[in-house]
Amino acid sequence: MKLEPLQFNPIFKDRIWGGKKIDTLLLKEIPSEITGESWEISAIENNVSIVSSGNFKGKSLNEIIDLYPEEILGTEVYKKFGKQFPLLFKFLDAQKDLSIQVHPNDELAKKRHNSFGKTEMWYVMQADENAELIIGFKKKSSPEEYLKFLKEDKIVSLLDIKKVSQGDAYFLHTGTIHAIGAGTLIAEIQQTSDITYRIYDFDRVDADGKKRELHTELALEAINYDVVDAKKEYKKEPNNHNKIVDCEYFTTNFIPLQGSVDFYTEKRSFRVLMCVEGTFTISLNDVLYFYTKGETVLIPAAIDHFTINGNASILEIYIS
Repeated sequence: MKLEPLQFNPIFKDRIWGGKKIDTLLLKEIPSEITGESWEISAIENNVSIVSSGNFKGKSLNEIIDLYPEEILGTEVYKKFGKQFPLLFKFLDAQKDLSIQVHPNDELAKKRHNSFGKTEMWYVMQADENAELIIGFKKKSSPEEYLKFLKEDKIVSLLDIKKVSQGDAYFLHTGTIHAIGAGTLIAEIQQTSDITYRIYDFDRVDADGKKRELHTELALEAINYDVVDAKKEYKKEPNNHNKIVDCEYFTTNFIPLQGSVDFYTEKRSFRVLMCVEGTFTISLNDVLYFYTKGETVLIPAAIDHFTINGNASILEIYIS
């Protein structure tokens, strides 16, 4: 079977805070006016991505990994994770504020949920005027202070609120309290996990008039009460792999494409390219594949040399 760049059908998620930017800005046919998430590549149980075109059209991500584990994942990724795809890629549209939440680390997630933890990063694709994020505490806190302010409905006053704009990037270690604010469109890269502890939800109710569940006790042990420095400063040199994040779970580079860039991967890890602006092509074995803003492509690790061309802003993700 000839391996080629892989695209998948997006998995849309309606959210109480969702909107229409995944349609209006990313040109995806969303199912409702509160579509909050487009899962681009997922191996989450009951939400496994399906290939949208090409040789593997109609097959799931797990099926093709089962057939070609090292060729898809890469020698080092397969050695570390077996046939489990270790990352989840999303676009998120926050028309309203998300809940304030936290994710457990690997150890806690394994013990409680038999899951990975959820280390993640955000790249801000678009932000309305005065859009904000909540990331961590303003000053070092404690479980006692956290519970006191939560009980008094003042938890937001403890937290660090940041104005955001297009191109901002944040790296969120597990344990970091966080929330995406209204008016923000984000590309998210994270471990394969859907474990979230909701801390505070602004007393909102769902379509049935019920408040959403909070996970106060579960969050207590998961939270990092120290001040964090989550914003990532990075270079934007044209046609270069500018490092944003390099951690044990993934590496993310920013490529301002103005012409062409060659890739040599040594078959150690797959590559994922998320187009956050513009258009580009992949040239492989005399075949051109076309991509535009809002599209995500998985390059199997066995494709160890390829070239991209165009004018675009691209997030390049792999596992070191």
